[in-house]
Amino acid sequence: MISPDAQAAAFAAPALAGLITPGLLAESTRAALARKVPLARILHGEYGIPRQNLLQALSDYYHCPALEYDERLPIPPELLRNTPGPRLAAEGWFPVLKDVGGTVVIAAVAPDDPDFLAAVTEVLGSGRYEFRVTLPDDITWFIQDFLHAKPGELIGTERTGLAYWRNTMAQWRTRMACYRTDLAKGRTALAVARAGLALTTIADTLLRSGKFQAGAVLPPLVLALGLALVGIGTPIYLRIRRSRLTPPRDQTLVEVTAATLTFLEDYHFSVTDHSAPKARKATMLARLGDFLANYSTIIYPVPASRERTHLARERNVLAAQRTIAGCYRTIYARARTGLAFIRTGVSVLGVGLGLMSYFGLGVNTPFDLILILVGVLMIIDGLRWYLPVRREQAELPVSRSGALGEARG
Repeated sequence: MISPDAQAAAFAAPALAGLITPGLLAESTRAALARKVPLARILHGEYGIPRQNLLQALSDYYHCPALEYDERLPIPPELLRNTPGPRLAAEGWFPVLKDVGGTVVIAAVAPDDPDFLAAVTEVLGSGRYEFRVTLPDDITWFIQDFLHAKPGELIGTERTGLAYWRNTMAQWRTRMACYRTDLAKGRTALAVARAGLALTTIADTLLRSGKFQAGAVLPPLVLALGLALVGIGTPIYLRIRRSRLTPPRDQTLVEVTAATLTFLEDYHFSVTDHSAPKARKATMLARLGDFLANYSTIIYPVPASRERTHLARERNVLAAQRTIAGCYRTIYARARTGLAFIRTGVSVLGVGLGLMSYFGLGVNTPFDLILILVGVLMIIDGLRWYLPVRREQAELPVSRSGALGEARG
């Protein structure tokens, strides 16, 4: 890797006149030597010297075109096969292009190094080469992006990791949608059963009133239709009712949703203002909503050509928002199903009490008692599905998108 002293000679070129004084250049060189970092990083990161000016100075000094890192470059796979990343980092070069004539374009931090061509030939073999000067950080970014760096030093491979987490969240949202579909089936079945119960009650009332002759056709037909509807709806309801763990309980839904958001800690930057304490929400899902708002993807990547990675981060935050919203929808679908149980239970209980109160004790009293018992049990069951959601409803953020916008601002 080129030394800061050698870089200083290039950055003393006229292209940087007016931007870098001799004193600033000497101070930056000492800082780069002490911290063992490229001089260009000190000049750009701490003194705000534009990268374009630094590249132009290098181009003038080495008398060759400059090249900047760009993740969109179509680097041929054969140039990357068995390419030793650590060696390229130490020697400060990277193969970036190959034209139709077979000439390979090499980005290098010191293209005038006498040993440079021999090193390139040893790695890539003999051939035609053209050289472009670049900054040391660009070589690092090329190696990290195209030679699959380890986690924690990600650029191109970061997009692969983000894509993995997007797929994970999408699979979980799909599964929650299936749960909601099952719950909707259960609610529909209960609605059918309630319609059947209404017809059965009407037929039973007509038969017990004694106002129809034994050969009357209407009451039996109504009774048969009602029983048929009850027979259609009840099995579907019982199937949903027996699957207490599928769909999962509220806490399980929230815990799995939280697990799909752990990528934020590895791929995003927290913008939380810890100086201002905030009220802690009572429920885990509400805290997840606040947690998501603490992360920002507006980080203005350097160089700007890394926009694709920036957009991948943005897509993941949006996917995380959809995942939390999907969890809320699934929990509320459970609550709506619980309310459907309660409505059906109230209907059954009301019918049983009404029949017993109107007709009194008699041969049909066991039927009335069964209705009352079934109604009470369904009400209790519905409350068990509905009441846990009341806490989530009380903690529901008014506008997570607004909170996220404030966090980005």
